[in-house]
Amino acid sequence: MTTKQHRYEALVQAWSADLYRYAYWLCKDKHVAEDVVQETFLRAWRSLDSLKDEKAAKSWLITILRRENARRFERKQFDMGEYEESTIDDVKATSSEQKIENHWLREKIAALPEEYREPLVLQVLGGFSGDEIAGILSLNKNTVMTRLFRARNQLKELVDEEPKARGFNNG
Repeated sequence: MTTKQHRYEALVQAWSADLYRYAYWLCKDKHVAEDVVQETFLRAWRSLDSLKDEKAAKSWLITILRRENARRFERKQFDMGEYEESTIDDVKATSSEQKIENHWLREKIAALPEEYREPLVLQVLGGFSGDEIAGILSLNKNTVMTRLFRARNQLKELVDEEPKARGFNNG
């Protein structure tokens, strides 16, 4: 095997699960997410020589994935229907109650405006730093940090208002 093949296989092994989780979050469809990840790795193979710093591999791959996802919309027109939130089962959850809470929280995150939701998902799900998110989204770090702050505050407001909407009393 060549050095390029070894590098590529190491990337696939190290980052395919993270890429799939992020793709699924973007697409809300298992099969589409798998296709986007496959296309991402195909483009990564073709451009592997441009990856000079292995430490930047995850950010590089996420950027490719985001662009691949955007290409889906350039190529195909979708019928705009009712927004449907898919669920990802949490294999660590031990109870139905935990699954309900996880689904509820995903709905709250999905309700955030995209400009706040995307950096939050990259940080929480992807484990990216503010600098890395800034690079992925082509924003400056201060903008990213502001959006993360606002996303958390809006999420907290959504979570806090839920008991009131259901008629519960917090105190």
